[in-house]
Amino acid sequence: MAKKLNLNSDLGESFGAWKMAGDDAMLRIVNSANVACGYHAGDPLVMIKTAGLAKDHGVSIGAHPSFPDLQGFGRRRMDVPAPELEAMLIYQIGALEACAQAQGTKVTHVKPHGALSNIACADRKVADAVVRAVHRLDPALILLAPAASQMAIAGKEIGLPVIEEVFADRAYLDDGNLVPRSRPDAMVHGAEASLAHVMRMVEESALVSVTGKRIPVNPQSICVHGDNADAVATAQALRDGLVKAGFSLVTIPEL
Repeated sequence: MAKKLNLNSDLGESFGAWKMAGDDAMLRIVNSANVACGYHAGDPLVMIKTAGLAKDHGVSIGAHPSFPDLQGFGRRRMDVPAPELEAMLIYQIGALEACAQAQGTKVTHVKPHGALSNIACADRKVADAVVRAVHRLDPALILLAPAASQMAIAGKEIGLPVIEEVFADRAYLDDGNLVPRSRPDAMVHGAEASLAHVMRMVEESALVSVTGKRIPVNPQSICVHGDNADAVATAQALRDGLVKAGFSLVTIPEL
């Protein structure tokens, strides 16, 4: 039987008069969409439209909550007390759940965005706040968490179903965290390089750092960031390459 993998992308990141191109094309390629919930991007109309498009294309829907940082696209660090952070997450996930319900579909997973995700990957206290919020809202929600992260460990310990994610277009440090975007080697550029990066990880069951260090993981879901200029081409190359290699691509709930 072919090993199952999931291909996901962060979508629904238009806001008001500002449009992020490519969502419709991406939804024809990926299996799951992480939809912005209004704090770093997205707005109620975009959320409802994206949920409807995902349903039309048979794509499972995840909430993509963040710090309240529209100007910084959710990529700036904020120090938020745990009770407030939990409330922010419940608020955002609940808003997307309502939008999905209005379109006759539902939210099945949660993937924190940007700086919130990066901090929760390394800081166990923040990771615990994130998973508590998801668990309080619905313990059946799947946590999509970076492989080898504190967030993945915290999710499993609290009893959430956890899917481990690797990034097609981001480079890794020796500790398993992402190379900061401030560094020139943070990104993996181009469809060919991204596919090679992913194939190394799934075939070796390991994160491969910029220095060549292998960190054992179980890659289950592969993310292509939707805000990159070559995102659609990269996603298509990944889909084609993984299918050719014998992998079965499915939605997150099907993993």
